[in-house]
Amino acid sequence: MNIPCVFWLVPIASLVALGMAWYFFKSMMKSDEGTPRMREIALYVRKGAMAYLKQQYKVVGIVFVVLCALFSFMAYVLHVQNPWVPFAFLTGGLFSGLAGFFGMKTATYASARTANAARKSLDGGLKVAFRSGAVMGLTVVGLGLLDIACWFVALNGLTDDSLISITTTMLTFGMGASTQALFARVGGGIYTKAADVGADIVGKVEADIPEDDPRNPATIADNVGDNVGDVAGMGADLYESYCGSVLSTAALGAAAFGVAGLEIQLKAVIAPMLIAAVGVFLSLLGIFLVRTKEGATMKDLLRSLSLGTNVSAFLIALATFAILYLLGIENWLGLSFSVISGLAAGVIIGQATEYYTSHSYKPTQKISEAGQTGAATVIIKGIGTGMISTCIPVITIGVAIMMSYLCANGFDLSMSSASLSHGLYGIGIAAVGMLSTLGITLATDAYGPIADNAGGNAEMCQLGEEVRQRTDALDALGNTTAATGKGFAIGSAALTALALLASYIEEIKIAMERAGETLTNVAGQTISAADATIPDFMNYFQINLMNPRVIVGAFIGAMSAFLFCGMTMEAVGRAAEKMVQEVRRQFKEIAGILEGTGTPDYGRCVEISTRAAQHEMIIPSVLAIIIPILVGIILGVAGVLGLLVGGLAGGFTLAVFMANAGGAWDNAKKNIEEGAFGGKGSFAHKACIVGDTVGDPFKDTSGPSLNILIKLMSMVSIVMAGLTIAFM
Repeated sequence: MNIPCVFWLVPIASLVALGMAWYFFKSMMKSDEGTPRMREIALYVRKGAMAYLKQQYKVVGIVFVVLCALFSFMAYVLHVQNPWVPFAFLTGGLFSGLAGFFGMKTATYASARTANAARKSLDGGLKVAFRSGAVMGLTVVGLGLLDIACWFVALNGLTDDSLISITTTMLTFGMGASTQALFARVGGGIYTKAADVGADIVGKVEADIPEDDPRNPATIADNVGDNVGDVAGMGADLYESYCGSVLSTAALGAAAFGVAGLEIQLKAVIAPMLIAAVGVFLSLLGIFLVRTKEGATMKDLLRSLSLGTNVSAFLIALATFAILYLLGIENWLGLSFSVISGLAAGVIIGQATEYYTSHSYKPTQKISEAGQTGAATVIIKGIGTGMISTCIPVITIGVAIMMSYLCANGFDLSMSSASLSHGLYGIGIAAVGMLSTLGITLATDAYGPIADNAGGNAEMCQLGEEVRQRTDALDALGNTTAATGKGFAIGSAALTALALLASYIEEIKIAMERAGETLTNVAGQTISAADATIPDFMNYFQINLMNPRVIVGAFIGAMSAFLFCGMTMEAVGRAAEKMVQEVRRQFKEIAGILEGTGTPDYGRCVEISTRAAQHEMIIPSVLAIIIPILVGIILGVAGVLGLLVGGLAGGFTLAVFMANAGGAWDNAKKNIEEGAFGGKGSFAHKACIVGDTVGDPFKDTSGPSLNILIKLMSMVSIVMAGLTIAFM
């Protein structure tokens, strides 16, 4: 088929994004890294991060080889899988890993330069950190669009498959991205929080020394962890979110507009790609708008970042109307409002997260106040705040789903096949809208760990109170932007996962057609799978709330979220215990550490975190792959759909709770360190340190991993659809 000329904007946008990422990286590298001691600390962190990532890729590589062999067996021996799937799976994992690698490499070079820039001005530190974070954002969208464009062109040129078959095949590289992302998120999260918790318990609580004090043996491991967890892990995470939203919407477009003719169907497929491409250029505009002034308050700093993200979001909303109108897609106006629903949901979730996690607002201030009565009340208040904070995101996503669905199908409530297909396409394109400005949104997230490491570098190099105040301000801002980014990521995951449910139905239809299966439609006639509508499919597999398979699947899906979180929380606990024992040993056995005359063994703590992360990440990550396969074999299609719905509802709510509770605990501690309720060293401060320690695995390990879990289970179900049909 002839690809429209306008499609070539997609690979052009990807190259522009990668080119600008390279430009920001080179600009950052030209800035001064500071004193010899600052460069030395940065080198420790950089070497530790790269050593960990190299080891992680070895483990993940083994998993990929096994899964690729399984997909090849299914495709070439059992003939229940598309033969392109093994290759698509590998490229998805490769590009996801590259996105995390490039982002982390940039972050490890940027932290000392941010601290050095903060010696001169707050604005200088903000620009270095934020534009270094932009390298991650632009690399993710650039690699994502490049991968999508290459596969779309290749499959159109090398096969005679229909657009439905091509787009569902492309979806499978999302499983590769999701698998890599889950290992990166879980492994990195265990690494960073084992070091962070160990450093806090022995250093700040027991030894009463400041955060990031060079006398603490776990300090370097803590700073390494910020990079491998919050940079490499987040980059891989949002790479698969970005690609998953675009690809699932393209697949839905091929299915929804199949009867409208090949030309309209093709335009519906490339529409989400074009929206994402235009989002690249508007993200760049927003990045250049971010700046601040000396002496800025937290609200001033938040306003600086909000200016860039909000301008980008507003302009992509306007651009969407033009894109869909010029493509001539049916109901272009309604679909444009579906995109706006997604954008608005992203903004609202971000603002709600900011309210519940920033110490500029009452919820977090109240947690700080609770510190006056002890650690227990801090924990209780933080858990309560996290639970309450789920209301706005859940209601927002619910409204966004309904509005995007109704706008896309012309407010048709008949639940006919056409109405369902167009409505689901609207939900998918809303997810694309939410992620269309990921270039700048991810920049605000990746900025956080860079600012955190800059503060650590400033403390370890004793740069002075004024510099530390600036880096503390940047770090506190980073805590809020990180929490906002996690809320944004899980919100987009909810919309994407819902779109993937519809893509699963299409993949089941293709698998049935490949196997020569037929089904009975709602009128009682026997038809081929290719001719079945969504109502036919739902009727044939008895997908309704009266079917116990659906209910059991939903229970297993909700349980999976809690099982996964429990396992990752315990993994952090076990690794942290080893770290605590090691730091205590060094304080006891290495003479002069606390006096500043002895040198801690930083390498031993880095080694403990690395080994623990590599060992502990395997079982939770593999379970996320095995559970959908077993449910498909035992409970069939109805059970899988129940599993995905239960996992989505339970996982989304749990992820928001954990991310917001953890972020609020962290900033409650920051609030006291800025002078509230007695300031550093006070009783309230020590109580809030305990809350922050509990919140660390909440917000940086278990919570953010859930949005990957939700989508990975969907992706595995899609890829394994042929196996499910074979056991039917």
